[in-house]
Order: sequence, then C-alpha cells, then structure tokens
Amino acid sequence: MPVKKDSAGNRSVEAQVDVPGTPEDVWNAIATGPGISQWFVPSELEGRIGGTSVSHFAADGSMDSVATITAWEPPKRFVAEAPGQSGTVATEWTVEAKSGGLCTVRVVHRWFATSDDWDDQFEGHSYGWIAFFRLLRLYLTHFPGQHGSAFQLLVPSSQALADAWRKLVEPLGLANATEQRRVASDTQAFGGVVERTGPQDHPELVVRLDQPAPGFAHLFALPMGGMTFLSVRFFLFGEDAASVAKREEPRWRTWLEKHFPTPSE
Repeated sequence: MPVKKDSAGNRSVEAQVDVPGTPEDVWNAIATGPGISQWFVPSELEGRIGGTSVSHFAADGSMDSVATITAWEPPKRFVAEAPGQSGTVATEWTVEAKSGGLCTVRVVHRWFATSDDWDDQFEGHSYGWIAFFRLLRLYLTHFPGQHGSAFQLLVPSSQALADAWRKLVEPLGLANATEQRRVASDTQAFGGVVERTGPQDHPELVVRLDQPAPGFAHLFALPMGGMTFLSVRFFLFGEDAASVAKREEPRWRTWLEKHFPTPSE
C-alpha cells in the first residue's frame, strides 16, 4: 500500500483484513505467541507494556525480529516498537468488531524519515502482511483456537524469480495450480484445495491441506539481495500434527536441498 507522509517527516503504511471470530478469539490469534505461531512465524510475546515480542524468521535465530510492547489494550489494540535501519518503527495492531461475527484486523507501521529511501521497503511490508493475513483468515475460519505444529524452510537460488519459482513448483506438479481446484503432488505428501495463486511478480501458492494432515501450506518466492529466496511453510492441525510435522520436515528439507543445492565454495 502507498506510504502516507506528512510535512514533518512522519510516515506510515497499513494493511487490514476481515476475519471471523469474536474480538477475544482474534486477539488470541494476533497477540499471543502460540496464536501468532499458527499462521505467521514462530513467535513469543509478553502481553504487557514493556514486554518483548520476538518473531523467528529463520530456525537458527539469524533473522529474529525483536520489539518492545509500548501499548497494551486487550482485546483491541497493542503497539510494538523496534529499532531498524530507518530508525524506530512502531507497529500498531487493532481489532475492531463488525456485524456478522467478523472483526477487522489492521496493522500500521509508523516511522520518521527525512527522505524516501525506505518507502519502497515499507510498501513491500504492507503487501507482505496482506499475504500473511490470508493465512490468518484461513486459520480463524477452519482451525480457530487450535494449536498445531508448523515448520518453515527457506532456500536461496541464484536463478531469476520466475525461473526459481518454476523450478520449485513444476517437480511438485503445481505449476498449473488454479484457485478453488484440488492439487496433489506425485513426489511429496501434499494435497488439498488451492486458496491463492499469486501474480508473476509475486509468486505464491496457498493450499488448504488434507494431506499430509489438515492444515494449510504457503509457498512463495522473494527476490532479495540479488538472489531469489524460496519459502515452504506448513501449518498442520489435528491429533497427529506433531508426528506428521516431525516426519515431513526432513523429507521436505532433503527434497529442497536436492533441487536447490548449496553452491560449492
């Protein structure tokens, strides 16, 4: 979404989504570590002013995002502030009840800058939230309040965005996936109904799974630093979710390493 800015240098971007549930249900999904981990990345959050919020974008902790809670008003609003290259960024989350059993979730990033150097990056953040909000809506629609098991894998490719994406989805039989149609892979335990296919410049696939377990999968490609990063994320639910995740994560890791080997030094 476009960056809003005033003459004093204050800037902001925002994204929002309507999701099913009461404000309390939605708050538990966006303002607690276990809730956030069901649709975003593994997270911890201390629900108090002065508490710490940590989002783990990589399993080894190398891409942790750490923020401090500066406002805490459950189940309606909280703010987390984090240092960054552009200065301190305040991220505000709000939950607003609507008719029909829905709530509007809104996230707003605010920062101060004297130039436009960071505007493109923050616009990218807002579009990223729109993608993650699709997963939040899936979670609250089909698995509200459940705590399952998740895993996320990230591999780099030196290929261009379109080529790297094709190399990921074609061997899985997903290159021609169509929204609201069932897909299944002959090479991996992967089957379900396609909820989202992204445009060519933002390749993405969201599938509501019945195999290897009930849940949803999120595959996407992201150009960054002259490379293309490919992400495969599974969110699994049900009594067998933990054992299925433990079995499937190394299988997917091996498959990705085979198709995207680390360049030899």
